[in-house]
Amino acid sequence: MLLLALLVASNNAWSTNAQTRRSVTSNPGNSNLLESLPASDALFIVKMKRVINEALPKLLAGNATKLAEANAQIEQLKSQTGVDLRSFDQIALSMRYTYPAPGITKVNTVAIANGSFNAGAFAAAGRVAANGKYREEKYQGKTIYLFALDQQVRFFGLINLKIQDLAVCPLEGNKLALGNLQGVRDAIDAGKGRNRSNAELIALATRDPNALAGFGGNISPTMMENLRITNDAIARDLTAVRQVYGTVGMTDKDLELMLAARTVDPSSAKNLGDTIEGLKQFGALFVNRLPAAKSTLARSALGNLKITTQGNELQIRTAVAQAEVVPLMASL
Repeated sequence: MLLLALLVASNNAWSTNAQTRRSVTSNPGNSNLLESLPASDALFIVKMKRVINEALPKLLAGNATKLAEANAQIEQLKSQTGVDLRSFDQIALSMRYTYPAPGITKVNTVAIANGSFNAGAFAAAGRVAANGKYREEKYQGKTIYLFALDQQVRFFGLINLKIQDLAVCPLEGNKLALGNLQGVRDAIDAGKGRNRSNAELIALATRDPNALAGFGGNISPTMMENLRITNDAIARDLTAVRQVYGTVGMTDKDLELMLAARTVDPSSAKNLGDTIEGLKQFGALFVNRLPAAKSTLARSALGNLKITTQGNELQIRTAVAQAEVVPLMASL
């Protein structure tokens, strides 16, 4: 989820045996933050404060080096741009797809964050931290700060990311837009009541208010065609999908994942479910060939995998123990 939060900040160069869930008060700000986004093909909501303060320490437990790397990268981003991920409560992400040529899908992304920071002072601090490697642009009465970073970093001690240009703009209230220049412009327009029509996707992304992250997205026939899936049976089943949504959650002991697909009709949902059941059995044959940490995690995920269909909707749920995720994170 941290990777998703940072994808928007690099001009698109950055791609069940569940325990009882702990009680977390539903935050009405989830929907409000998502409503600030421009018209989108997919939406994500990430609870950054919980990810950084709760999930990251648990998943890097017992590996002080990896945890120190993660914290160092957070500090590096702050020193270079003034963007302090620890000050974010939540990040809402918008993805808009375009198809400039056959077989090509481009994604325009932007994020809007809220938190404990003062948005105006936040952007001003980033301008100073950039040590002159920035420029300003006026748009619709707002000031957009553009930082030329252009560097490779190992973010959170786990993922290599190419950070290029980052646009930052304070919005009304305690909100900050981050992304490429066009995405930030779109967010400013959305704040003025233009180009917003995300109600259905917002409902999908916020179905579980206790999740660490949630998403909802539309799937167009052009997008599926551009994926160039070589297996005809799988391609046929997936072309019937029109929407997807899901959540990532964490309990005291487990990491949980739920994915759902809405298809054109109940028959398509059943066929897709049958295909995934077959892939589940096929995948079990290869689990033992994986390295130890991956094998343990894959075996647990497959063992807990539940596939259900209701009407034209398919749902997939699984859970793995956090203790099984820790060795994999440490090996990355």
